[in-house]
Amino acid sequence: MKYVGAHVSAAGGLENAALRAHQLDATAFALFTKNQRQWRAAPLTSDTIDAFRRACEQYGYQPGQILPHDSYLINLGHPVEEALEKSRAAFIDELQRCEQLGLTLLNFHPGSHLLQIDEDACLARIAESINIALSATRGVTAVIENTAGQGSNLGFRFEHLAAIIDGVEDKSRVGVCIDTCHAFAAGYDLRTEADCTSTFADFDRVVGFRYLRGMHLNDAKSAFGSRVDRHNSLGMGNIGHTAFSWIMRDARFDNIPLILETTNPDIWAEEIAWLKAQQTANATA
Repeated sequence: MKYVGAHVSAAGGLENAALRAHQLDATAFALFTKNQRQWRAAPLTSDTIDAFRRACEQYGYQPGQILPHDSYLINLGHPVEEALEKSRAAFIDELQRCEQLGLTLLNFHPGSHLLQIDEDACLARIAESINIALSATRGVTAVIENTAGQGSNLGFRFEHLAAIIDGVEDKSRVGVCIDTCHAFAAGYDLRTEADCTSTFADFDRVVGFRYLRGMHLNDAKSAFGSRVDRHNSLGMGNIGHTAFSWIMRDARFDNIPLILETTNPDIWAEEIAWLKAQQTANATA
């Protein structure tokens, strides 16, 4: 089964994220459990936790259909020790918030070397950060998102993701989220079915589908191989519709959250309906 949704707002209370996803007729959703542009947030109250859990139960969202995202400020590969420790503490807090909410996944950007250490050293720091965070928490999988490779961000090559996973001690609690816009901007072509087949064969060889725990379905305003992160609505960018239809027809993408982060929330319901229709068309063909 395909779980399809969008990264919805939690404004007014975390429980509203589940409501907003339901209003889109989504079968998955993503959210921030705190303000993504601030280091600190008030601890979750029992009322907040209970309200969120009730809303998820009311609207039929299980933990495997929800892909929370951590703060954009966190850099688990930071070259400066003080900043690295601050990021690690914030990441542990994010995992603990998911744990309290009954969530089992946490999506995050791996980190940046800031031109101060080499790639291998940064990747090793990211893996070490994950190990520290996982040892301090329980039940939540750290889901590494591939990046477009903008600036000094790592994670734009499948080999980066594989290197981080290799350094994680508990392989049962690490996975990846593939963002289609980021992959395309990083040089993984998705414009034709043959391109999709080749790109995900490469992914399976280097990382492995066993680690795929979520996806971000985004078209790209940015050019192929540009290493520029610019999302677009489905079919309106440089990827086109083909990749998203192909993904919906491939069982390897079943039972994970497939999340829109496209640029026009006003058409999310239409995009979700279109994605669902691709699967139905295949089933009835």
